[in-house]
Amino acid sequence: MVARTSVRLVWRYFVQSRMGDMSSKIRMPTPEEALPGREQSIKVSAKHDVNGNRTVPPFPEGLQMVLFGMGCFWGAERKFWRKNGVYSTQVGYSGGYTPNPTYEEVCTGMRQGNDVGTTYRSSIYAYTQEQLDQALRSKDEYQKVLTEEGFGAITTEIAMTKEFYYAEDYHQQYLSKNPNGYCGLGGTGVSCPIGLKSKN
Repeated sequence: MVARTSVRLVWRYFVQSRMGDMSSKIRMPTPEEALPGREQSIKVSAKHDVNGNRTVPPFPEGLQMVLFGMGCFWGAERKFWRKNGVYSTQVGYSGGYTPNPTYEEVCTGMRQGNDVGTTYRSSIYAYTQEQLDQALRSKDEYQKVLTEEGFGAITTEIAMTKEFYYAEDYHQQYLSKNPNGYCGLGGTGVSCPIGLKSKN
């Protein structure tokens, strides 16, 4: 896979219960309220800091891309670049109204631990119908075990791909460049049954 991987991947299941009542306080700005952004994309290194593969198109033929939004992208990206079969990872922004936003522009008002901003909403943006179907199926299966463990409803947005905007270069593969850097990734302690089945 390429990138947020293909991170383009960036994936986080956001559950309501045990993580505070944040979902009732989230309000995305309207398109009219959104910052104007910019036409020019943010420039990043063309070479992945960990594996040396490409981080910008064109990517080699035969790869698939998917976008996962899961909170702090530093730790999320590291999870993906460590996975076998992942060609490259990039971090950035998607699902909003501001084109080519800066980090400061996306840090607006929502909190996930030390992390603040509507950028910390969770999402899976698929590039193919098969990916979309797999994501929806995994949500349904995971919801069953989360409910059994007392968690609320998954609020992750699952949809076909939206525009991806690269984050600033210093964010790319941040925890490789800064091994002692902050990572706020946690978890529910509840495994998704699809992942467990695939290991059997």
